[in-house]
Amino acid sequence: MYYDKLKDFPPNFLWGAASAAYQVEGAYAEDGKGPSIWDTYAHTPGNTFKGTTGDVAIDHYHHMAEDVGLMAKLGLKAYRFSVAWSRVIPDGEGAVNPAGLDFYRRLIAELRKNGIEPVLTLYHWDLPQALQDKYGGWESRAVIPAFAKYCRTLFEAFGDSVKYWVTMNEQNVFTGMGYRWGNHPPKVQDVRRMYAANHIVNLANATAINLFHELVPSGLIGPSFGYGPVYPLTGDPNDVLAALNADDFNNNWWLDVYCRGEYPYFMRQQLTRAGLMPEVTDADDQLLKSAKPDFLGINYYHGGTVQQNRLEKPVQDAEQKDFSATDPYLMQPKGEQAQNPEVPMFNSVSNPYLQKTDWGWEIDPVGFRVALRQVYEKYRLPLFVTENGLGAKDELVDGQVNDDYRIAYLEDHVRTMKEAITDGVDLIGYCAWSFSDILSWLNGYRKRYGFVFVDRDDDSAKDLRRIPKKSFTWYHDLIQTNGAAIQPGK
Repeated sequence: MYYDKLKDFPPNFLWGAASAAYQVEGAYAEDGKGPSIWDTYAHTPGNTFKGTTGDVAIDHYHHMAEDVGLMAKLGLKAYRFSVAWSRVIPDGEGAVNPAGLDFYRRLIAELRKNGIEPVLTLYHWDLPQALQDKYGGWESRAVIPAFAKYCRTLFEAFGDSVKYWVTMNEQNVFTGMGYRWGNHPPKVQDVRRMYAANHIVNLANATAINLFHELVPSGLIGPSFGYGPVYPLTGDPNDVLAALNADDFNNNWWLDVYCRGEYPYFMRQQLTRAGLMPEVTDADDQLLKSAKPDFLGINYYHGGTVQQNRLEKPVQDAEQKDFSATDPYLMQPKGEQAQNPEVPMFNSVSNPYLQKTDWGWEIDPVGFRVALRQVYEKYRLPLFVTENGLGAKDELVDGQVNDDYRIAYLEDHVRTMKEAITDGVDLIGYCAWSFSDILSWLNGYRKRYGFVFVDRDDDSAKDLRRIPKKSFTWYHDLIQTNGAAIQPGK
């Protein structure tokens, strides 16, 4: 759809940036904080690039006021951050740690003082290690009341000062990477256990939403999902059918539960046939149906392309691509798991029309518009873009970082977002990933996303100096004009 003029962004549009506690805070054992599964995982040799950990990260815990000052200078209207569960409740379910709660109270107050809307994420992958040890983490229903207690603690502490809340960040990623591919904690490789754990996370998400609506009736809450549209490789009807199957597998399996309170019928049939469908009780069905998100967070980086499944259309080994090791947004068959469960449905392939980032992620701004259109049309919930950004190998040269490639990437995605608004999509805001350079979960500090360069590397924390990049000025100007300069593309 071409427009010669685009609608303006809404006057109250929340231009923001995002981060996650483990990737920025550091202070991993200070002021009473307990260990998380990511502390344990990163401390185990061989799990991360060069053994990098979040022990220090970018030390946001001690640089918080400085960082918020830079956010104010950037002109942010919103800042999305996550709370470290084990900083607030060290063992996940027992006594509240006042010092941990106070850190987030001070952060929220500092944001408010600078006119920045706090957007609080309840769970961004860092489960308290004590709950993993005691119950087996998300594989046990016993974690649900622990999560509810943690949520209640935050709702009661910050319900008056935080309007926007995110429940689960990228449930599709942390369950797939943690329980199927085994390259995130708890390092399990069992697709049946993945689906079982995912169901328990769904129940925890629904429990949190219902509790929030009881305790914070004036606030808004919803999950953030790593969404990508799915394209057929060709116009062959078999490829089109494969794309339909992949959309159910990669997207609807989660979004239908969030937004409709039920598992999609097609995937439910496939998993039941394969013996992978988790146990869903009548009480589970009622709980999932009862929880209504107020908005849906969308984390967008790229989509995927598929062709007819390789059982009906065999491919040569050289043609078969395995993206799973580098791409958490596409679950792919690997090794002995090649029989499970997507193999009969579709075969993922590289898109010949798209360029890729330094880490092999396809760059697809048009897919962003497709994603927003698809999700809004299907669920009719306001959308909040809670992540979108470019990971690159930025270099500090003569005290500056000229990241024109990031500016080009973000400008293209902001343009397609403005086109989606012109299409009629209801958008609350946009939180770029990320405000500053952060620890990449598996790739250390060489993969940089931020508007602010942090002077550290994989070998040393150095001086942790904050240096605004060229994209900092670009985003500041964009915010000041509410995106007015973004015009239709060619």
